[in-house]
Amino acid sequence: MALTMQLLVVGLLPWAFLLPPGGWAGEIIGGKEAKPHSRPYMAYLQMKRNNGHYTCGGFLVAKGFVLTAAHCWGVSITVTLGAHNIDKREPSWQVIPVRRQIPHPRYNRKTLNNDIMLLQLAEPAKLNGWVETIALPCAGEHVEPGMACLVAGWGLTIASDYFSAASALQEAEVKVLADAKCTYHHYVSSTMLCAGLRSEGKDSAKGDSGGPLVCQGKAQGIVSWGPNTPPGVYVRVSTYSQWIRDTMRRA
Repeated sequence: MALTMQLLVVGLLPWAFLLPPGGWAGEIIGGKEAKPHSRPYMAYLQMKRNNGHYTCGGFLVAKGFVLTAAHCWGVSITVTLGAHNIDKREPSWQVIPVRRQIPHPRYNRKTLNNDIMLLQLAEPAKLNGWVETIALPCAGEHVEPGMACLVAGWGLTIASDYFSAASALQEAEVKVLADAKCTYHHYVSSTMLCAGLRSEGKDSAKGDSGGPLVCQGKAQGIVSWGPNTPPGVYVRVSTYSQWIRDTMRRA
């Protein structure tokens, strides 16, 4: 599997979707539109780079911090909270620039190991009925194989055999796999987890890169990488629980 960064421009859209190594863009395929504002922790990221503009997902973990994938970096990043349809601005939106990007110090761009990053917002989010934080797992907390989890995002969808960009938040349910069933060469069980059954036709990458894998109300994973077919690979958030808390406290 070639683990090189790829970029995809979607038609004439002003924003492109960031393709993580492995082939997919963190798209919702085989999912459905989420109930508006039912995922108040979701964050929509717009990243500017020297060669263009890209988008990712993320999720609010504290008033002043969003968690996402380290490969979702930018020269500058703007976070939108409280959105459902990203093409229709609502009074619920909070659009906040990122003050500081804090990737994990051992992030590896080639293998995507430690693909996790905290974004410190320029100002704290205002928590309300449309914007809320999501709980994180305790250090070492284990997700049992077979557990049904949910991923959501504004990535690409498949309609009539072609890819299109989603305006409204999409979601899909995927099942966690045992580590032994995730046989990718660069898979590291201590820092990654796999989800998505090929037989169900739902790739585990059913949300923008950087978006959360939510299991029983906690953000257990972060959309990271995968091939064009399931399973997809997520950052195992419980491995980084202490780093996340220490980093936010020091910031």
